[in-house]
Amino acid sequence: MKETAISARVRWARLRFAVIGRLLAAPPQPGELASILKELSEKTWQHPTTSEPVHFAVPTIARWYYTARRQSQDPVQSLERKVHAQAGKHPSVSDELRALLRRQHAEHPTWSYQLHYDNLLAEAKQRELLGPLPSYPTVRRWMQAAGLVRKKRKKHDQRSFEPREQRSFEVAHVHGLWHLDFHTGSRKVSMPDGKWHKVVLLCVLDDCSRLCCHLQWFLEETAHALVHALSQAILKRGLPRMLLTDNGKPMTAAETHEGLSRLGITHVTTLPYTPEQNAKQEVFWAQVEGRLMAMLEGEPQLTLEFLNHATVVWAEREYNRKLHRELSMSPLERSLQGPSVGRPSPSSDTLRSAFRVTTERIQRRSDGTISVEGRRFELPSRFRTLLKPKVRYARWDLSSIELVDPHTGKLLETLFPLDKQRNAATKRRTLEPLNETTDATSPMSEPASSGIAPALKNMLSDYAETGLPSAYVPLSSKSQASDDSQDDEDDEDDEDDEDDEDDENLEEIF
Repeated sequence: MKETAISARVRWARLRFAVIGRLLAAPPQPGELASILKELSEKTWQHPTTSEPVHFAVPTIARWYYTARRQSQDPVQSLERKVHAQAGKHPSVSDELRALLRRQHAEHPTWSYQLHYDNLLAEAKQRELLGPLPSYPTVRRWMQAAGLVRKKRKKHDQRSFEPREQRSFEVAHVHGLWHLDFHTGSRKVSMPDGKWHKVVLLCVLDDCSRLCCHLQWFLEETAHALVHALSQAILKRGLPRMLLTDNGKPMTAAETHEGLSRLGITHVTTLPYTPEQNAKQEVFWAQVEGRLMAMLEGEPQLTLEFLNHATVVWAEREYNRKLHRELSMSPLERSLQGPSVGRPSPSSDTLRSAFRVTTERIQRRSDGTISVEGRRFELPSRFRTLLKPKVRYARWDLSSIELVDPHTGKLLETLFPLDKQRNAATKRRTLEPLNETTDATSPMSEPASSGIAPALKNMLSDYAETGLPSAYVPLSSKSQASDDSQDDEDDEDDEDDEDDEDDENLEEIF
């Protein structure tokens, strides 16, 4: 996940959720909580910032558990640290300092941040009312946030694993754990391009009830297909607590990982080369091939559309309603009996927004655009002061991306691709000011001359106090005067020569 830009606050929340996720997926019986908390406190976890091993005390884990249980819809967000009330407000930069920096930047827009700060220090020595100045990084961050960026000067024309024992398992609550996996079909399908294509089946099963939440055939095993099918399963059955998958690329994609985290679903992966951990899926594939595909043997031309329709009908009408030997009832009956720890499904727009990768991009100030996956997207002018906007997007859908708040992660604006033809036929709107005073990027008259800069004025004053003469030798006035007189004599001789030539021309004429 090198492309992601996940803050430490979010990483801590995900670690806390990973610690107590087991308690939410399988709520303990009365009297069992203390022993489970003690067991969790003895486990070793990876520090989200330093990656060092770390342990957590029983009261700490208990506090996390009760906090997440009270917020059932979004337990991960409830475990995040609160955003500081002064975040992004720069309280150490007073109003007088802001006005002074705005005036200084308007007069000298090409100065560096360090030069602005040095002159601010010189100004503070002369004006005691400014008080103690904030640090240079603080001033620089405020200037960048306020849009007081440096303008360029105009140029002149130029493997090994230890064996482990195998044990059957089953969670005690419906929707406490879902299984998800891909399966390569035994038959090919005919497509409009006149070719036969292999297809893969993605299925989502509930561990407790063996209920088939959703299944669908695709042409390729991709993260896009996984998110598409999993979103339908959530819309049909609700949000689960945990999801068990293998370590395939679609399962470990950044969009999948971040989407499950935002939805409060603990993602658990099997150990490498141990498919038996997902044995319930393997048993289900045997029924797909032994019953469903067997009943389609007589169909010579199998299309993807018809195969999906027949598969969904078979799952809902036969598999989910058929007696299961281990359950002594059908998966549908077991699912309805409960107990269930599932949560209501969010809207389709929320699911679509959840499965997106978060990253930072550098805004191009010339036209207010950013580049994502080789395509440019426009930012509204009110966000022109953001140096590195944080965005969310899905690599398979670049029709739009989301601009999010860097502190809270909330949606700020939906961004669309750059449309140069539309921009060529549209008038430009006047930029709205970013603050109550004059905006640094708005058109304004040339500032009045402020004279010598405060820093240079201090240098001249300090040098005068030393009593030393100027460190240069001027050109003597006498030699300069003689050079000037010689130049005048040469000019007079040239004039006399021109008069003589004129007299000779007159004599020739008359």
